[in-house]
Amino acid sequence: MNNNPRQLAFIILQEIYRKQTFADVTLDQHLKKNDLIDANRRLVTELVYGCVRRQRSLDAIIDQLAKKKSLQQHPYLRIILHIGLYQLSYLEQVPESAAVDTTVELAKQNKFAKLAGFVNGLLREYIRQNLTIILPENPVQKLGVSYSFPDWIVEYWIEKLGLTEAEELCSWFNLSPSIDLRINPLKTSVKEVETAIKNTGISVSKIDKFPQALRLTGAVGQIQKLPGYHEGWWSIQDSSAQLVCYLLNPQPGEIIIDACAAPGGKTTHIGELMGDNGQIFAIDQSASRLKKLESNAERLQLKSISISRGDSRNLPEFINQADRVLLDVPCSGLGTLHRRADARWRQTLENIGELAKLQGELLETSAKWVKPGGVLVYATCTIYPLENEGVIEEFLANNSEWEIEAPTVDFIVSPCREGWIKVWPHREQMDGFFMVKLKRKVI
Repeated sequence: MNNNPRQLAFIILQEIYRKQTFADVTLDQHLKKNDLIDANRRLVTELVYGCVRRQRSLDAIIDQLAKKKSLQQHPYLRIILHIGLYQLSYLEQVPESAAVDTTVELAKQNKFAKLAGFVNGLLREYIRQNLTIILPENPVQKLGVSYSFPDWIVEYWIEKLGLTEAEELCSWFNLSPSIDLRINPLKTSVKEVETAIKNTGISVSKIDKFPQALRLTGAVGQIQKLPGYHEGWWSIQDSSAQLVCYLLNPQPGEIIIDACAAPGGKTTHIGELMGDNGQIFAIDQSASRLKKLESNAERLQLKSISISRGDSRNLPEFINQADRVLLDVPCSGLGTLHRRADARWRQTLENIGELAKLQGELLETSAKWVKPGGVLVYATCTIYPLENEGVIEEFLANNSEWEIEAPTVDFIVSPCREGWIKVWPHREQMDGFFMVKLKRKVI
């Protein structure tokens, strides 16, 4: 057990970089093994996500102040410097002296005692100079270094949004994410949950136009300790993800198939919207993620969900069986970069091309499950067009019996073009998402 938050952050970051593990999964595993007070849990979380998210900017500072040779000989020393510089650059609540002293101590504790003076000198030089990163003149590289994103992502945002709005989006994705709750109307009301959470001292507010949503801001602590969790009063789900099932608009008594269902946020939302009256088939390939879906359905006490493990590209038994199909496909996650600290570094244009191929295959096969006159909602949590508009345009070109069905006039977010919903995070203050509702014609 490790109660030192900076030492624990260093251990976690080493594992993320050495084993190429997912930041959120690795952090969660270590937090479960170490019984930390809430303040230390928050600090570990902030340091891990912050250092991963801001690594390009932090490396630019280090390379400006230090000779690369010494860091090449001791690669994990760079992680220690990241921890120190992140506190000095981005954590106003940590005094400069504490950031320096704890980072020097961290070096000594991890076999870098001979380099403790180097660490101390670099951090103090950063403070003394009140250092500003020397930025490239190229606007793509300038935003990439300043806000810590790879150039190819920034290049697309500038092309799509223009330089000013691209910078707003970069800034938004570096904010700590809020937590949205989706209230289970079969068990409670928004008002009851809002009152119960406010009574714990946590800041909570309603989200305009979202009938089942509350937003928590500031320190929350362990989410399972919030009122109503074990009673099934609510689920964690960003408001943009809640949009998907409103667009699907499931009705009581219908047969619904969720083709890529785990871990079940949208599956259980479908059940709530149907009043738990109907039949929902929830399919996914991942056994571990399906266990989470099963656990969520039990906690929310939903009986209409049948869970199956399988590849949705090869399930002919569902052909012409569904009134509605939800296809929330595996994607790059480029609309949720504030939540997935490492996604900006993991994804490449090559990966996205492979994902788009998979997405197209899933759409072609799951569309066959829809009865004539039925609908399919295609959704992603990315804002990259190859996974969104590109997949839908190819599908419609090859399937003349399908057409886009525009959302109702009172839909929560306005379409970006007729029938297409693209949520830009910095505009809507929610995760980036794409969704479109397709209808199978009756021929």
